[in-house]
Amino acid sequence: DQTDAMVGIERRGAACQNWPPGNAIGEVRDRQHAKGLRLVFPQNKGALLNRRWTFAQGSLRAASIVILCSGDPTMERTFSIIKPDATERNLTGAVNKVFEDGGLRIVAQRRIRMTEEQAKRFYEVHAERPFYGELVEFMTSGPVVVQVLEGEDAVAKHRELMGATNPAEAADGTVRKLYARSIGENSCHGSDSEENAAIEIAQFFSLADIVG
Repeated sequence: DQTDAMVGIERRGAACQNWPPGNAIGEVRDRQHAKGLRLVFPQNKGALLNRRWTFAQGSLRAASIVILCSGDPTMERTFSIIKPDATERNLTGAVNKVFEDGGLRIVAQRRIRMTEEQAKRFYEVHAERPFYGELVEFMTSGPVVVQVLEGEDAVAKHRELMGATNPAEAADGTVRKLYARSIGENSCHGSDSEENAAIEIAQFFSLADIVG
């Protein structure tokens, strides 16, 4: 059952004074039952205040959102995956050198074997596309490296450093020009917006995992 709960906002950390332009991750707690519930949302300044949220978590009577902000408020975060075709060739370090040399910093990282359920959820936006099954199969075919990158305009900068999806069209020096095998095996994924970065980060990392 869905229950509406009026939530309040508590901002912690110096960076909260200016609201970071990147992704804010809220922690929602049921005061009555002391159960934790994570809520992810993009930066939306004052629109978050006194807003009514709907939770599909049973009877949530009263809750508060705590926005934990730290670091430089001009920084932005994005989500990155180094795909199986790259990990198979031991290219994790080489790929991340392109990102780091381009001004991005790794603030969270994990090497995993993505399950079919995880891959389907991650790419559910493509569920009706003819390549969906093949994409899920590829992403579960070997280890991947999931990571959070931080920097100024991190979403746009990361996508610039990745290069065009078709490696034949990618700019010189980009990851896909250097390492991608094909349009399908293109070595890396990057969030296409701040909003999607927040959603994608939350699928694989908790607040405690992100060390700025």
